[in-house]
Amino acid sequence: MAAISISIAAAAVDSLTRFSSSRLAMSFPIPLKRLRVVLALPAIAALVIGVFAGLARIGVALPGYFASLTIVHGALMVGGLFGTLIGLERAVALARGWPYLAPALSGAGAVCLLVAPSSLLGAWLMLAASLVMTWACFDVWRGQRAIHLATLAAAALAWSLGNAVWLTVGTLIPAVPLWMAFLILTIAGERLELSRFVPTPRWARRLLAAVCALLLIAATLHSLGLWGLHAYALALLMLAAWLLRFDVARRTIRTAGLTRYMAICLLSGYVWLAIGAVLGLAGALPVGDPLRDAALHSILLGFVISMVFGHAPIIVPALTRLSMRWHPGFYIPLAVLQITLMLRVASAWNSSIAWREWGAIGNAIALLIFFSMIIESLLAARDGKRVRREVSHGNSL
Repeated sequence: MAAISISIAAAAVDSLTRFSSSRLAMSFPIPLKRLRVVLALPAIAALVIGVFAGLARIGVALPGYFASLTIVHGALMVGGLFGTLIGLERAVALARGWPYLAPALSGAGAVCLLVAPSSLLGAWLMLAASLVMTWACFDVWRGQRAIHLATLAAAALAWSLGNAVWLTVGTLIPAVPLWMAFLILTIAGERLELSRFVPTPRWARRLLAAVCALLLIAATLHSLGLWGLHAYALALLMLAAWLLRFDVARRTIRTAGLTRYMAICLLSGYVWLAIGAVLGLAGALPVGDPLRDAALHSILLGFVISMVFGHAPIIVPALTRLSMRWHPGFYIPLAVLQITLMLRVASAWNSSIAWREWGAIGNAIALLIFFSMIIESLLAARDGKRVRREVSHGNSL
């Protein structure tokens, strides 16, 4: 059934990409910068509302609307937020028209989930978006057979497989390992690309590619109802060990300013990935295990969000074409995230519901503070650019 779902959506994607390659690549009806902002808006909505849906899921008293979204909390965060933003990043990097279909489709899927969480339309749109991204990533890999490009293509494939499982089974729980693999492999591919510019043994780069392949295979086998979660956790632990040993952050942490901040984000994320992997090896990943929340959020918050915090000061300006002023205040949401996540993970051992809720609320506050700071910085940059343009125009008169 999963293969049938992918085949149906692939046919639709094929017709869309054929049309878009001849139309969208030539011109856009609106300027590219404005298009990127428009495509990013559903991701912002998915983030804010998805965070509140996550709080409702663990028992925080919120309006009924957020409680109705608990069934699609994971889809909103993985597909609506990260799928859209990663798809947008890929489209910008490719500098072609048709890859913009990926963030457009995932953004539309996020809107559908926010309006009608039980409808399958949002899931179909997410599947179509992931197939466009997979197509784009494999297209790039065919042109340049590099390991990091293959890893990025495998990441997009993991998202597609997870979405197909979601549609086939009718619930998103079996898709979670594949969705996590999508995010983890995307990060691994980007770090693998960077390793080309630092002294990294060839065997180490090949080892990382093998670990990523094991992660994808284990996640796929688990989605088919077979073994896989322990192999999945082992791959996560090996990946964390590789990153802690070979990533350039070990060197850049000795610097200052933004570079040091990024290194701290990365290294703390690798530690959280190792913690989540160890919990997974202890059997925490299956549904119903009391340590499952700690394991999943060690990876999805501790690792993935720490990576987001670290890379955003570089990626956001590249997407928006606006300068962004980094300042030490960005350490505040990072510290709040780390402290409250430790509280949340610790709650799994003393069975404290209050600790878990307060930890989750703190996680949400850290996310909202960080993205508010990003938006404020971009708005300040835009206003400053407008003032400079007006001053320049006045001087010319």
